[in-house]
Amino acid sequence: MAPRIVCVVGPTACGKTTLGVLLAKRFDGEVVSADSMQIYRGMTIGTAAPRLAEMDGVPHHMVAVADPAEQWSAARYAESAIPVIDDILARGKLPILVGGTGLWLDAVVRGHGFAGGHAGGEVRRTLQKRLAEEGIEPLLMELRQVDPAAAERLHPADEKRILRALEVWLETGKTITAHNEETKRLPSRYDAVWIGLRFADREDMKALIDRRVDVMVEEGLLDEVRGLLESGLPRDATALQAIGYKEFLGVLDGSATEAEAIAEVKLRSRQYAKRQLTWLRRKTDIHWIEWEKERDFGRALQVSTEILTAAGVSYP
Repeated sequence: MAPRIVCVVGPTACGKTTLGVLLAKRFDGEVVSADSMQIYRGMTIGTAAPRLAEMDGVPHHMVAVADPAEQWSAARYAESAIPVIDDILARGKLPILVGGTGLWLDAVVRGHGFAGGHAGGEVRRTLQKRLAEEGIEPLLMELRQVDPAAAERLHPADEKRILRALEVWLETGKTITAHNEETKRLPSRYDAVWIGLRFADREDMKALIDRRVDVMVEEGLLDEVRGLLESGLPRDATALQAIGYKEFLGVLDGSATEAEAIAEVKLRSRQYAKRQLTWLRRKTDIHWIEWEKERDFGRALQVSTEILTAAGVSYP
C-alpha cells in the first residue's frame, strides 16, 4: 500500500494556505508547500508565502529554502520534497501538500523521477547556442527524426521542452517519450487524496485576486523587489520573472508607473489562475469545494473532513 498523503490545490488566492493549516491541526499533520515561487527566500510578499501567524503553530516545509538566484525544476523540487514527506510519515504525521504548481505536485505524488540528462550541462549549453544561431526549426526537425511523438506533441514555440527532449536523447540514448511511457505503467509513490478549492463564479475569484494584489502593494511589494536587486540578484534571474516581481522591475527602472504595474500584475494573476484551473480540470480525482461570494472555511473544513474520513484518513 502506498503511503497516504493529502493535496490541497486550486488557483491563486483561493485559500489553500488556510485550509491546509486547518486540516493539519485536525488530522495531526504538517504542511509541505508545493509552490514554485514560495521556495525562494526574501520573496514573502509577492508569493503570498505563509507568515508565522498564518501557520498557527503548524510546521511548514519547502518554504524559503532556496536562494533567489537558483533555478528549480519539478525534478529538483521532488528530490527535495520526497525525503521531507517520508520523514513526516515516519513520525506518524499526515503530510499535507499545499500549492498550485500542478507539475510539481504530480512529480512528488508519482515519485518516479524524470528522464535522464543533466539539465543545464554541456549538452544543454550546446543546444542553446544552436538555438541562438539557427533558430528552433532545425532543432525541431532533429527531434522529429529521433522522437516523432515528442515533436508532434510540442508546440514550436515551446523551446524549453524541445531542448529538453533533445538533451535527454543525446545524453541517454532513450527518448523522453519512451521514459514517460515507462513511468506511466508504474504505481504512484503516494496514495493522494486531492481536495480542490475554486469559486462558483469566476468574477468572484477575479475580485479576490485584485484585492490580494492591492494588499501586496500596501505591504511593500515594491520594496521587496528593490531589496532583491540591491542584494545583487540579476534582473534576469528566474525568481524575478515571477508575477509581481517582473512588473515592478519596470517601476524601478522607470519604464512603468506603479499604477500600470499594479494593473498588469492583476491581469497576469487572473490569467495564471485560469491556467491553473485548466490544468487541474484534467485531474478527475479532485474533490472540489466551491466558494460562493465569500470563502467559508468552517464549511470547507467540514466537507474536507468528510472526504478524508471516507478515504480512510483518521484523526485524533
